[in-house]
Amino acid sequence: MIIIKIGGGAGINLQGIIQDLAQLREKFIIVHGANALRDKLAEDLGQPRKVVTSVSGYSSVYSDENLIDQMMMTYAGARNKRIVELCHQHGINAVGLSGLDGKAVQGVRNKGIRVYQDGKLRILRDYSGKPEAINKELLDLLLDHGYVPVLTVPIIDEQNNAINTENDDVVRVLQKAMHADTVINLIEAPGFLENKNDEDSLIKRIPVAELESREQQVDGRMKRKMLAVRKLFELGASRVIIADGRGEHPVADALSGKGTVIE
Repeated sequence: MIIIKIGGGAGINLQGIIQDLAQLREKFIIVHGANALRDKLAEDLGQPRKVVTSVSGYSSVYSDENLIDQMMMTYAGARNKRIVELCHQHGINAVGLSGLDGKAVQGVRNKGIRVYQDGKLRILRDYSGKPEAINKELLDLLLDHGYVPVLTVPIIDEQNNAINTENDDVVRVLQKAMHADTVINLIEAPGFLENKNDEDSLIKRIPVAELESREQQVDGRMKRKMLAVRKLFELGASRVIIADGRGEHPVADALSGKGTVIE
């Protein structure tokens, strides 16, 4: 079992990714983002996103009701269905699901995000949370009958509300439940970079023992991504590949050892 996480940047080569996936001979699940599409829609609507940084240094998007609506339109709507469309064009019988559908991904809403505003510690409450479980019966049903699940946010919380979460965390609970041995994370960079501004500074291999120190080395979304990778190995993952989603053959390149391999 392979989990393919497709980043939501504008430069990601969806066509190349799906062409590669059509050649795989083992079962796989797709998890995807849509941040570039969501941000464009937010600007068009005059509702630009707000980013908050917790006291522990992790950045996230402030998820009010407007943002959840935008996610339903972009993540669960346009991006999800375009990926499903591409899959069918390449012979992959895909089914698009948000975490809401069939309670595919269930989570718990955050009690609040601790942030500093104007020099004061504040607790921000929004519609965000952490995934805790997946509907394995539903995913197994699809996989066993030859369908490929294409998953994205929002997910559903304990009160049956739609909430935002990090797709890296969705991958974590998915890997634990499905016992996937390989996770491929396709981003808009060659892999993990020693210097985020220099694409030639790719680190090709990272021992699991170095993950915590590498997490402290970076900031922003990459910091959160490395935390999620570390948790994957705590739950039993055997290989994670962070690779470039912009190339002609992103998945084939990742499986051949390009990018950053952690195992």
